[in-house]
Amino acid sequence: MDRCLWTFTLELLILTASPKCSTGLNYDNVVKPNFVLMMVDDLGIGDIGCFGNDTIRTPNIDKLALDGVKLTQHIAAAPLCTPSRAAFMTGRYALRSGLGAIGRVQVILFLGASGGLPTSETTFAKLLQKEGYATGIVGKWHLGVNCESRNDHCHHPNNHGFDYFYGLPFTLFNDCKPGEGSDVLADIQQKLWNLTLLVGLALLTLVCVHAAGLLEVSGKIIVLLALLWFLAFGVWYVPFQLHTWNCILMRNQEVVEQPIVLETLTERLIREAEQFVERNQHKPFMLFLSLAHVHTPLFISKDFAGKSKNGLYGDNVEEVDWMIGRMVNAIERLNLSDRTLMYFTSDHGGFIEDSDARGQKGGWNGIYRGGKAMGGWEGGIRVPGIFRWPGRLAAGRVIDEPTSLMDLYPTLVNLAGAELPKDRIFDGHDLMPLIEGRTERSEHEFMFHYCGMYLNAARWHPPDSNAVFKVHFFTPNFSPPGAGGCYDIGICMCHKGFVTYHNPPLMFDLAVDPSESTPLTAETKLRYAEVLQRIREAVEEHRRTLQPAPNQLSWENVLWRPWLQPCCGTFPFCSCVEATGSAGTAA
Repeated sequence: MDRCLWTFTLELLILTASPKCSTGLNYDNVVKPNFVLMMVDDLGIGDIGCFGNDTIRTPNIDKLALDGVKLTQHIAAAPLCTPSRAAFMTGRYALRSGLGAIGRVQVILFLGASGGLPTSETTFAKLLQKEGYATGIVGKWHLGVNCESRNDHCHHPNNHGFDYFYGLPFTLFNDCKPGEGSDVLADIQQKLWNLTLLVGLALLTLVCVHAAGLLEVSGKIIVLLALLWFLAFGVWYVPFQLHTWNCILMRNQEVVEQPIVLETLTERLIREAEQFVERNQHKPFMLFLSLAHVHTPLFISKDFAGKSKNGLYGDNVEEVDWMIGRMVNAIERLNLSDRTLMYFTSDHGGFIEDSDARGQKGGWNGIYRGGKAMGGWEGGIRVPGIFRWPGRLAAGRVIDEPTSLMDLYPTLVNLAGAELPKDRIFDGHDLMPLIEGRTERSEHEFMFHYCGMYLNAARWHPPDSNAVFKVHFFTPNFSPPGAGGCYDIGICMCHKGFVTYHNPPLMFDLAVDPSESTPLTAETKLRYAEVLQRIREAVEEHRRTLQPAPNQLSWENVLWRPWLQPCCGTFPFCSCVEATGSAGTAA
């Protein structure tokens, strides 16, 4: 009798002490961690204090690193926005999704185009959504919107696992800020304008000659030239009204502002991010805060104008730091820190060619060579990487092992208790064993660096060595000669005519030469032949895993189509301003 009573009492104590009974919450919701992923646009690794900058003030990001784990060899899968973000979302190199360019168009250029992240891809958001997570993205998307009609939203975040979206379905371009000019196919715009002027001049000349009686001109020729002029003018003028077409703000699938008002954008984005967390604090959530900063055109809130020592760009970075601080404070204010993994990074390196009379408009990549759009040069792909999770990750840890933005996919999926799809190849690895200190080595023995669809470089981290060998099969042609970027053409290209091929490839050991300043040779490195052979074998093995995918960045898929253009109002009279104080309530 006493044994039964003791057994019953013990079972009752265990039952009442369990989370299910004591809190009334679903147990799965208690143990599933939250995720806050914070990505800056075009930020250079050298722009942050904890990564070596001593002039731009970033106290909040620096504290994030002190309180968590800092990755010093964190690598983007591509040196440009669209392919890098596609790889981040899918855990796979971008060309597996058809987002590897073969020519000059390396990113999505028009919001009213049909290219984007295919519906066949499964983002980490979609898997987390199935596990009961509230999923939201606030900020930049740049992975397409529509396929066949204005409202099909096939590439939209809502169709890729995000319950809630508020932000820029496209990205910032100079066209979004009056007075900054245009940087979308600017040379083609000029040629179309020249053609318009030429046809217009010919039309005017014929009309004047005919009116003066100097020459008999058929009315049909004049009508034909007039039609040709209207066509040329329309092709030049209508698609390139990018301030209206590309620069918009959406809440879920509704256009709420067109064109976007930059002066108040920062506060609206961070407020939406905070409110998403507040709405979902009692269940597991994943928030992707994808900042519009520091992509050009640089815009700034009045509170940060002129505050830094590095001009407008420095002001931008310091405003980014303030936004990160706001996000961390929101998590701490709601007592969510111990069950929230926070992550900070950039989508790729800084844009070093971008400058004007006011000074440098792009980022600084520290000691690393190259920058945005420069293929496999380290400055374009090595980005800040910081993880913070109090109680789970040791504070102040620094890891100098190769890791990838693609690693976020399996890391989040495993922490959420989901399973990776078995029907596709993944290129990322779960980071938790490494950042928790359960292993000292990265699972990335090899990494491959693409410039568009072309394999530009590869690195090998031998299991028996601390070396990180990297070979470049081709490199962009810098201009003018002796420069560190493609200043003459504005941005580097990946295809023939704009690159130099190397046979044998250029080789560096990043462990001793992170700036890639002195190529190794057979005379200076005993393992030279072995490195080339092992990387050659790894490349062949990697290429056997690739399957053809429809090219999302073909001219057919990137050019503007009026029937695909998101519009606030009646097309083509698209215009609206977001109501002050409006905020989303769903998800």
